[in-house]
Parts: sequence; C-alpha cells; structure tokens
Amino acid sequence: MEDFMSEYRPKSGVTPYINVDGAREAIAFYKQAFGAKSASMPAEGSDKLMHAQIDINGSPIFLSDFFPDYGFKSVAAQGFNLHIHVDDAQMWWDRAVGAGCTIAQPLKTEFWGDIYGQLIDPFGVTWAIGQSVKA
Repeated sequence: MEDFMSEYRPKSGVTPYINVDGAREAIAFYKQAFGAKSASMPAEGSDKLMHAQIDINGSPIFLSDFFPDYGFKSVAAQGFNLHIHVDDAQMWWDRAVGAGCTIAQPLKTEFWGDIYGQLIDPFGVTWAIGQSVKA
C-alpha cells in the first residue's frame, strides 16, 4: 500500500477527488469515454475501491466508492463540473456520447469564442469539453 500511495499522491496544484457508487464501473466507463488511464487500491475485504487515480488528457483525478458503513454516505454529484480542454472537442465529445454520456449543454461555438459543451456521465458527474478557437 505504501508504494501505491507514494506513487499516487498529488504532485502539486489541485486534484479533484470524486466519489461515485461503483468506482470500478466508473473507471471502466472513463477509460471508454475519455481515454483514462488508471490505478486503484481496493478496500480490504470488499469489492469497493478505497482510492483510485485516473489520468485524463494529462491530468489526475482521484476517486473512490462511498462507504456508508464508515459514515461516508452516498450523495449525488453536485455543484461542479470537470472541464477537459482539448484540441479536438468534437472527437472527445463523440467518444463520450458514444460511451453513454448524456448531453446537458450541446457542443457549439459560444459567445466568448471557444467551442464548449457539457455532458453528464452515468454516475451523475458533469463534464465540460472545451476547445480554444484560433482567430
């Protein structure tokens, strides 16, 4: 466990940490929808994940299951989105929608000039995909 923890600690900055019902399934989905790479640490005596890290587009996101038995009750995702800024928003969008994300805000060129849209994954997490448009 120490080897895992030393390798998968934040190096700097801010690392989002999300909790979902079904972390293993979420990781499999994020691999399909967003090309994530992952590492995980299971909880002792459980099929749940105590801690995991996925890397999407070069950035880490931590995640785990909820553990109601230890006072960590399941709640819906709320008040945030995870933004992925890419060079080809349409390719990322199409892959995520094809994997099962639902469209919350269509991908389009916005008033500020960038291509932008929002999706909701099957675990209730909102994802934004953006692309700078060169003038």
